[in-house]
Amino acid sequence: MEAPEQSQAPGEEKPGGKRDIKALVALIPPADALRKKEVKLVERRMRIRYDEDIDPGKARINPETAKALGIADALEVVVAGRHKFVFEAVLDEDVPPNEVYCNGELLREKGVADNSIATVRKAREKPPARGEAEEQE
Repeated sequence: MEAPEQSQAPGEEKPGGKRDIKALVALIPPADALRKKEVKLVERRMRIRYDEDIDPGKARINPETAKALGIADALEVVVAGRHKFVFEAVLDEDVPPNEVYCNGELLREKGVADNSIATVRKAREKPPARGEAEEQE
């Protein structure tokens, strides 16, 4: 009769010089755990809407959208890769999550139509201090 095997710690050698494979494989994480990396949203395509009641240097954005994009004080709006604006962010619950409201007069002056699609992201630089969003080339 054979002697019953004694329980061994993971990775210990069995009699005969072999290692317990199940114990070694248990150290490898499942493929799901390796794939689940949290993706931080850097920018988002959104609708730019006219709002005549807002100051020219400011833009209204939904607080949840701002949080997802990491926007705290300033946001950058890029329309068609040509027109780049930096605005002071005003968080407003009344703004739909996929829209940003900017001063209509300023946008018309720069050739941006109401309801245009633009890329919105956290501003890399501070908005202009003079109270008017500045277009950058």
